Amino acid sequence: MLLGMIALGGATRLTGSGLSIMEWSPLSGIIPPLTHAQWEHLFALYQQIPQYRLEHQGFGLAGFQHIFWLEWIHRFWGRMIGLVLFVPLVFFAVTGAIGGRMIVRLLLFFVLGGLQGAIGWFMVASGFDPNSVAVAPAKLVLHLGFAFALYSAILWTAFSVRWPVAQPIPATPGTIWARRLVATAACVLAVTVIAGGFTAGTHAGFIYNSFPTMDGHLLPPHYGALHPFWRNWFQNLGAVQFDHRVLATLTALTIGGALLVGLRAALSGPAHNALMLLGWAVLAQYALGVTTLLMVVPVWAGTLHQTFAAILLSVTLFTLHRLRGVGVTSIRAGTQTRSDFA
Repeated sequence: MLLGMIALGGATRLTGSGLSIMEWSPLSGIIPPLTHAQWEHLFALYQQIPQYRLEHQGFGLAGFQHIFWLEWIHRFWGRMIGLVLFVPLVFFAVTGAIGGRMIVRLLLFFVLGGLQGAIGWFMVASGFDPNSVAVAPAKLVLHLGFAFALYSAILWTAFSVRWPVAQPIPATPGTIWARRLVATAACVLAVTVIAGGFTAGTHAGFIYNSFPTMDGHLLPPHYGALHPFWRNWFQNLGAVQFDHRVLATLTALTIGGALLVGLRAALSGPAHNALMLLGWAVLAQYALGVTTLLMVVPVWAGTLHQTFAAILLSVTLFTLHRLRGVGVTSIRAGTQTRSDFA
């Protein structure tokens, strides 16, 4: 459901639907407009914001309904995620199916999910500013980054419940470096996702639609034109896209290094399979990124690229979880011992 939420968020952003609902009603907002008068009321609110005046002037109630439904589904899906987490949690807690630490962790996830909804409204409200037709890039990145962080925490918890005991893997220089490189790849990938958020928020993907050069240049012209220099990382469109390209390439190279080291170390079983899957996943995501750029960010490609970023992160975390057994030498009654070398 979280993966679907990330996909819906991408589609909502790319279609400009995110500003169609002018009110944040966590409870009553679950019910869509049911009468023509309610539709007219919401449409009248939308007509007051700059996006309507500057981009959708005169597109009528039918056009408003088209963008409204995507944003409403996005918000409805978020509420359903909360219910799917909270209702079983109460049942499992009452029946004693889960322990106190897990109850606390899942309650924390529930609270953070509510906070993510508040961050989403904080982001949407920035698009109501005068002369603005989209949300503020920094607030978009905050919403996206928080979504990926929450997704990662829940996914890692799920892995740990499904596979509570690490399978021992001999601690050799190769296996240790494979684990370190996958951990590094996870960190670089996280930064790449943040850079991708700024690329999306500033619409930097709609320029320099060539690869591997940027309209014939290795570096985009005027890369460091803004002062102080750090502003280029967030506001200079050419620099923002270039940084995302470099980070994506670095992610792919790091994963490629982990794959080569792991294969030379003769990793076998689940760890080997996870590494192979990770290699294919990063190739697919890199190809999706290039395709999205060359096609000038069509909605389907941009949405798929954002969604597959979450899938790549999933596979990276899965691989890292599989490699947590490096250096585990024995399993006795649910306890594990690590070798000194690890």
